[in-house]
Amino acid sequence: MQQRLRTVKRPLLVACAAATATVAAGGIVYATRSKTHSIDKPIAPLKRDSTGRIVPPTFQATKTRAEQLADLRRSNTSDKSAQYDLLIIGGGATGTGIALDAVTRGLKVALVERDDFSSGTSSKSTKLVHGGVRYLEKAVWNLDYGQLQLVMEALRERKTFLNIAPHLSSSLPILLPLQHWWEAPYFWAGTKAYDLLAGSQGLESSYYLSKSKALAAFPLLRRDNMVGALVYYDGQHNDSRMNVALAMTASQYGATILNHVEVTGLEKDASGQICGAKVRDVLDGSQPFTVHAKGVINATGPFTDAIEQMDEPSREPIVAPSSGVHIMLPKRLCPNGMGMLDAATSDGRVIFVLPWQGFTLAGTTDNPCNVEKAPVAQQDDVDFILNEVSKLLSPESVLSREDVLAAWSGIRPLVHDPRAKNTESLVRSHLITVSPSGLLTCAGGKWTTYRQMAEDTIDEAIKTFNLQPRSIPLPDISGTGLLGFTTSGRCCTRNVPLVGAHGYWSSLASQLMEVFPIDADIGHHLATNYGDRAWALLAISPRLNTRLLPNLPFIEAEITHGVRSEAACTAADVIARRTRLSFLDASKALQVLPRVIDIMAEELDWTAARKEQELVDTIGFLDSMGLKQQNASTQEEKLRIKASGSSTVPQRPTMAGGIEVDVNGLGAGQTLRDTRVI
Repeated sequence: MQQRLRTVKRPLLVACAAATATVAAGGIVYATRSKTHSIDKPIAPLKRDSTGRIVPPTFQATKTRAEQLADLRRSNTSDKSAQYDLLIIGGGATGTGIALDAVTRGLKVALVERDDFSSGTSSKSTKLVHGGVRYLEKAVWNLDYGQLQLVMEALRERKTFLNIAPHLSSSLPILLPLQHWWEAPYFWAGTKAYDLLAGSQGLESSYYLSKSKALAAFPLLRRDNMVGALVYYDGQHNDSRMNVALAMTASQYGATILNHVEVTGLEKDASGQICGAKVRDVLDGSQPFTVHAKGVINATGPFTDAIEQMDEPSREPIVAPSSGVHIMLPKRLCPNGMGMLDAATSDGRVIFVLPWQGFTLAGTTDNPCNVEKAPVAQQDDVDFILNEVSKLLSPESVLSREDVLAAWSGIRPLVHDPRAKNTESLVRSHLITVSPSGLLTCAGGKWTTYRQMAEDTIDEAIKTFNLQPRSIPLPDISGTGLLGFTTSGRCCTRNVPLVGAHGYWSSLASQLMEVFPIDADIGHHLATNYGDRAWALLAISPRLNTRLLPNLPFIEAEITHGVRSEAACTAADVIARRTRLSFLDASKALQVLPRVIDIMAEELDWTAARKEQELVDTIGFLDSMGLKQQNASTQEEKLRIKASGSSTVPQRPTMAGGIEVDVNGLGAGQTLRDTRVI
């Protein structure tokens, strides 16, 4: 970073002066007002009975996998009304966002994903909902209006994101350490320009922080090379749970949404136009069957080119894949709810160090790579992140490989630009194409702009496939029976709350604790991961409201809820993309794996052979999450679990608060609240 600043010192000073004047003139009013993202009241307030007790909401049942597969098969009959308007391939952020946009425009929609929702790139992000301060810098230095438009679009979408999924996203202060006083004007101008571009869609205003206050926020920071810091705000989210929420919202509004269903080929009519696809249920290994649709959309992220080549084998690739490695570290690095951006890395890129789910997330790298289904974080990349983060810390706080709790690699599906020399210079914009045979592809983009990508894609699909959006009544999914609505046939996803959002507000955790005997950390965890669906989760069974692990807020009911209401089909679905435990600590995920398999086996009637296969498959998955590189004791635990199989010792029926309860001994009319010992 210092070398870069030395090479552009004179233009930098000119740019700083111009930017500072512009921001000061145009943003002075903006900078004095704070736009905190907060939830003061729910969209759908809870009801109380005549005695003042909370009446928990009740939600419509989610269609079973068997019912959804039957719907999918029905499209291959003579019943023309069973044909889909659109078949979407890919269950990541882009695909599920497209499905929700389409179904809320009154279209008949199916989506298939060969693995799990968010099993690829969409679960392996930096967890930021951001405009991109790096893109703003490039826009200024390269006089690139396209980059500037990308930042402005993302800042608008950031606010929408936080509004429609407040339980899964929030604003996050991010600290930018200053190593020299002369850096302050440059970065101050940048953060203020970032604020100004957001306009009325902004979060809180950026501000300067003294050295002493910066060290109070990050006690482990080096003291000898910092003169102060700037703090700006961006959004943060739980990426795979957001992805699952998109899928489940689309499903509850009438879309057929299936994971673990693979496309084996595209179907074409006599004129050579695509009219559907051959699909196969991966879980039961049954024969492929045809799904008929007026249009097929390719939203497969890094695997875009593979689907394109199903259509036309000679088609040139349009995706330039880039690997992004992240690691999970202990909470102590970010103890006070503030993240940090290191803009002075050895290779000129940036490293984020962010609080997330009670731990610290650090990353990322950006290197060209091959597309593979299960990428693994390479040791060189893990060491690079460790070294860059360690440079920020005091000598006694330097990190080692033992501090890495999990490590993973995700593949970014960057749109290929033949003029670009490296992936860092590629814009994360999206590209929509239609092949001569009618395959519509949406590629590129990033999490923050998934909704706009989906809107653009469905706009194109309506024109390409001559679809007829229509006004239709959609059911209430809030649990109150009061919030059903009728669509206009136009895009409305900017104002459609996702599953879990309707009853979420700042006091939801306290309300959950008012009804169920759970600890405060569990209440907060459930509220901020499930929103109002935490009511249904906790009501499944008192015996399941017990911790999976000491000192962590995950409870057994999350496993059952994942199977019944969130389409979890494998143990990896649960520990990676419903609870996120494998991303937080791979060794802890290994510890709970046998219990997860036992609970899922009860729900799904698994055989002993299936349980053993789940054990083997999921340990293999955990190896890809950094388990393979962990210490000897973790490897011994892995061998012990493999040797003992998936069976676990039955646990005493204890509640999450540590109180033993005889579930069968509740008296008539006695509630869970009545069993709590104060």
